[in-house]
Amino acid sequence: MIKLEGTDFQIAVWKELLKIPAGSTKTYKEIAGAIGKPNSSRAVANACAQNPYAPAVPCHRVVRSDGSLGGYSADGGMERKRELLDMESKLL
Repeated sequence: MIKLEGTDFQIAVWKELLKIPAGSTKTYKEIAGAIGKPNSSRAVANACAQNPYAPAVPCHRVVRSDGSLGGYSADGGMERKRELLDMESKLL
């Protein structure tokens, strides 16, 4: 188990990310709603961008409401996000 360190909001977001099954995605808006902050999609995106635990805390599984990938601040950037999602979808 990872000991999450961050703001209360970041930790709430990161814990919710841990609930997303491999090969699945959720939107920033869905994560915001799940943590009880339905108008905080941008803040969720910022918490994902600040995630020091990627990919173990899978912020790569969070996408925009229109289905586009959004961003990925961890090593490898967007190319790595695509690789992780593709790899996980093949494992299903």
